[in-house]
Amino acid sequence: MDAADLRELFTSEALRLLDTLPESDSPADAVALVSALRKEGHSAARVAAVLTQYRLRRKARAKFGPFADRMLFTEAGLEQASRLRVAAQHAGRFARAGLTRVADLGCGVGGDALALSSLDLAVTAVERDSVTAAVAGYNLAPFPNASVVNADIADIDLADVDALWLDPARRSGARKFSRPDDWSPSLEVALDLSRRLPTGIKLAPAMDRGLIPDGHEAQWVSDGGDVVEVVLWSGALARDGIRRAALVLAGDGSAHELTAAADSADEKMGSLGEYLYEPDGAVIRARLIGDLARSLDARPVHPTIAYLSSDHLMPTPFAAAFRVRETWPLKKAVIARGLAERGIGTVEIKKRGVDIDPAEFRKALKPKGDASATLILTRVGAERVALLVDRV
Repeated sequence: MDAADLRELFTSEALRLLDTLPESDSPADAVALVSALRKEGHSAARVAAVLTQYRLRRKARAKFGPFADRMLFTEAGLEQASRLRVAAQHAGRFARAGLTRVADLGCGVGGDALALSSLDLAVTAVERDSVTAAVAGYNLAPFPNASVVNADIADIDLADVDALWLDPARRSGARKFSRPDDWSPSLEVALDLSRRLPTGIKLAPAMDRGLIPDGHEAQWVSDGGDVVEVVLWSGALARDGIRRAALVLAGDGSAHELTAAADSADEKMGSLGEYLYEPDGAVIRARLIGDLARSLDARPVHPTIAYLSSDHLMPTPFAAAFRVRETWPLKKAVIARGLAERGIGTVEIKKRGVDIDPAEFRKALKPKGDASATLILTRVGAERVALLVDRV
């Protein structure tokens, strides 16, 4: 969205029109809607601006739930915004640390600032892009304890705040989003700020772990099975004795955390048992698989693959569990025959440690039947295997 689109959108007529559009996911309905709005006398520019927001609001529901229906967005701002329940976890940490005046540096459309403001923290939301800052101002308007400043981070006086939140943006042309120069502000600038004030820095979960300072707590977060971020916490926001953490937000709304003072030591490899565990991605990224294995009385089945196995089941929020029905050599003919004998026509294929395209592999198996199961393609010790399993 550019300044012209913003001017079209920021009128009472356009905002009222946006709030009254009918629900629909059909492309044909969208075409008809454009035609209807033009016949009502709305300009092409207004229709385009309103329908863009209509589309972004619907897309934003995955992150913001019903709150999305009263917010405005930019494409880039929505893509980078924290999911609302993840932002709530960020805000809760500031509140628990007793920090009350937070500067959100690079606030985007204001998702994290919204969560901070909802806990009655005083928030100064700073955004360099003028259009995005205006959108953030609209989203934060219901909160008198929040203000939006259109400025560069370097120009902000931090004397009146006691903590910082940074969500660095992707630099133009950056691809990996895991190196120091992929972010704006740079990781060096963000870390310098974090040594001055208690700070949370949201980064891509695949960032180079060698860039994590020794004095910061690194917390990987997964939401509904997706690893969405790693946050570096400093000062009063970093917990004593914790330098690695995996926060798992489950589908039922519960939150669970595995923490340690450092990367955990791995367990020794062992044999395949009756049950197989697939650790959550946050646990894998945090390198806490060894601690998880010990808590489950489980062992890895391969030294470099994140599958654990045990002879008994112990439910955990930190891993998906499967009961092993069959172990086959990783040969298409053997697997296809085994599926056919069991009437398995619906097959979920998971793989780790083998170079196989699950979609192509499934097509080659030609499964038929009314039964369903999960097939895990991996390595157990030196063997390439296919494990027929049931989710527990």
